[in-house]
Amino acid sequence: MDPCVEHFVQYLRGEKNASEHTVSNYLMDIRQLVELTWGDEAKPPYPWKEVDRFAARKFVVFFQKLEMAPTTTGRKLSALRSFYKFLVREEYVPDNPFVGLPLPKKGHYLPTVLSVNEVTQLLEAPHQMAAAKKPTSIFQEYAPVRDTAILEVLYSTGMRIGELVGMAERQIDILSGIVSVLGKGKKERLCPLGRPAEIALQNALSMRSEVWNSLGQKGDPRNVIFLNKNGGAITARSVERMMKKVVAYCGLKPGISPHALRHSFATHLLDCGADLRSVQELLGHASLSTTQIYTHVSIEKLKRVYEEAHPRA
Repeated sequence: MDPCVEHFVQYLRGEKNASEHTVSNYLMDIRQLVELTWGDEAKPPYPWKEVDRFAARKFVVFFQKLEMAPTTTGRKLSALRSFYKFLVREEYVPDNPFVGLPLPKKGHYLPTVLSVNEVTQLLEAPHQMAAAKKPTSIFQEYAPVRDTAILEVLYSTGMRIGELVGMAERQIDILSGIVSVLGKGKKERLCPLGRPAEIALQNALSMRSEVWNSLGQKGDPRNVIFLNKNGGAITARSVERMMKKVVAYCGLKPGISPHALRHSFATHLLDCGADLRSVQELLGHASLSTTQIYTHVSIEKLKRVYEEAHPRA
């Protein structure tokens, strides 16, 4: 690794307490800058001083031409700005070429939110799908139990998919119905578990040791909450693939992701009278303005009801 990048990674982990997911994103963005500036074959150490204002603009314009979402391009710009701020601080470079470049304007959009009935359909789907075929292994018996628990926990707590797959057993208190969630920046928050989620999670955990042993795994199975077919921890990508199958089975709009359960969690809470500050706390948002998008979702829902029901709408 380039010595400047290596030093930056140490700074992110040591001083900023950044998660591995955040570090990985920074490294990806830095690598893309390297490839755009010096080509795919460039080898470290890189001449970071050569990146000027023109090269910084070229980096941003490249992703805008690809018609990436403004939020994605903005995140990449912020990452490179932070990287160069660090290089200036450590006197690797004289100035930061990314300072002052305007962030792409974010489009106004409302997140995908499922109705309560649609969420119920999703939560019931794994067992309904499994009922159509006879299991031939303990893992095939376990898979729908695991998938139900994953969907129930996502909707019950509103946690992010990365928070779910990275969860350890010590974070779960079934008796109290509480999950300790490690969010962005390794900030910890407490999320209540609803009774259906508790039951689904208990069912999955009760089968875990048997599945673990059947797959020939050694060691302590308690280090993994949800097992994949090889006995390791299920990944975010695997959860997304599972969700695609469930969405297709339910006949819902394609493209609905696990994150839609987080959006639905927040919107349903607000619809039923929860206050915004509490929802912010449960979601782990640093800013209340991030949570306020869900009030707009609720208003849009009210407008639709009004237009459908009012004789002079």
